[in-house]
Amino acid sequence: MEKKLARLRRALRTRAQIRELRALRLSVHRTAQHIYAQIISYEGGKVIVTASTVESNIKSQLNYTGNIQAATVIGRLIAERAIAKGITEVAFDRAGFKYHGRIKALADAARGQGLKF
Repeated sequence: MEKKLARLRRALRTRAQIRELRALRLSVHRTAQHIYAQIISYEGGKVIVTASTVESNIKSQLNYTGNIQAATVIGRLIAERAIAKGITEVAFDRAGFKYHGRIKALADAARGQGLKF
């Protein structure tokens, strides 16, 4: 339980810094089986764009939804949807997760599609 509390404490610190910037934030959450990404506005926490491995069209493309390949697909998808809505620059909120593995793969894929952090 202490590991989860440490992650949540890191997440609060990051979100406080992003709130001061008044920037849209790309929030990422991961579980053992899925990865979720949302772009959230700084005014009221309204979700603008979302992508996750729970979506049926994404799930059908992948053999397993809890790996780096799935995170890369979600990173590309969230960037494409954001750019279609006119969003080009966001602040990356990794929700206290370490920046490696699936979190890093999602961020690199989003940057590769033209989203700026």
